[in-house]
Parts: sequence; structure tokens; C-alpha cells
Amino acid sequence: MAELDIHRVMAGLAERRPIFHSEADFQFAFAWQIATMKRDGKVRLEKPFSLGGKRMHLDIWLPTSNAAIELKYRTRRLCVKREGEEFALKSHEAQDHGRHDFIADIVRIQRVRAKRRAAGNASAPGYAILLTNDHLYWRPGKDDAADKDFHLHEGRILSGTLTWAKHANNATKKGRDERLDICKSCRLHWKPYSSLEDEYGEFRYLAVKVE
Repeated sequence: MAELDIHRVMAGLAERRPIFHSEADFQFAFAWQIATMKRDGKVRLEKPFSLGGKRMHLDIWLPTSNAAIELKYRTRRLCVKREGEEFALKSHEAQDHGRHDFIADIVRIQRVRAKRRAAGNASAPGYAILLTNDHLYWRPGKDDAADKDFHLHEGRILSGTLTWAKHANNATKKGRDERLDICKSCRLHWKPYSSLEDEYGEFRYLAVKVE
């Protein structure tokens, strides 16, 4: 079972698409990139799964290797034109939610792989990928922040049980109050993706391998 070279995929994608209109645009382009690189070309979008009695969907599923991939695209406001095409990215802000949701993707892939193992089915490592032009994701945050457990800055070791700080308000935690358990610790390394000549024109990505 050949393992996917995620950095090769991202490098090839960056050559064609240095910027995306939306997360859905990123997901489709990423899936297309994999399809053109893999021998069998089999890629599925929005693959449905049932976990704990709840219906959910994985962004990308590779049937041959049973690898799950979750993608996030978090942006700051940016208006540029590339090869005659205009891109007007909105500012997502709410970085605390963005960090939490990315780690929730990691946990979701862990659970999918655990379920398949319990059923006696093999699967290749999955990936959670965050692409952003917001430097607040890759730089260290405040030590007293309500989302300190979810910080994704360069060099951080992600491990253990992650929760909101006690002083986090209910509005912040609403719909996101489930604790997140990381089964295998990993050190976070951000990689360059693309650089556009504009404020917030630097894009980086974080790819976490889920084994």
C-alpha cells in the first residue's frame, strides 16, 4: 500500500493554484491533483461515514488505500488578480474556532481509522491539512488565551487531551465543547505554499499525519 506524499501533492498544486476562492474550491483542486498523480486516480469527495451513531462526511477519501483527508482553508481579507481571474477572499477571523476545528479534524480521522481497524480493515495514514494566509495560525499566541490548548504555532508538540481554558465563555464553546484527545503526539511544522505580492499574500500550510 503506497503512502501518499502529501508535500509533493501540495507542491504540485501550488504551481497550478497559488490561491483559492473558497474551501470548496481548495478541496476540489486538491482532489483533482491527487487524481492526476495516482496510478488508479480514485478519489472520493464528501465520503459519508457513521461514527458513534452520528452521520458525518470526510472531505476526501482514497478508496484504494482507505486514507482519509480533511482540509481547512482559513483566510484574511485579500483581493488579487491571477492570470486574469479575480480573487476576493474574506476575513474569517475567529482563529480560536479555526484552530479548534482543525484539531477536531485530526480526531475525526483518528476515529475513522480506529473503526476500520476494529473491523479488521487496513488503512493508510490520513492527513489533516490547514492552508492559510493568516499569520496568527503559525505564530505563538498568548499564554492566557482561552484556546491555548488548540494553538498551532510552528514547533509546537500536539499531544494529550485538549480543552478550552476555564475562562472560555459559553458562546465561544457552543457546539465545540467536546474534549479532543490526540492519540499520538506530533510536532507541528508549517510549510510555504505560495507568495503573492500583496498584504496577507503569504500562504503556508500545516499537514498533520494521522497514524
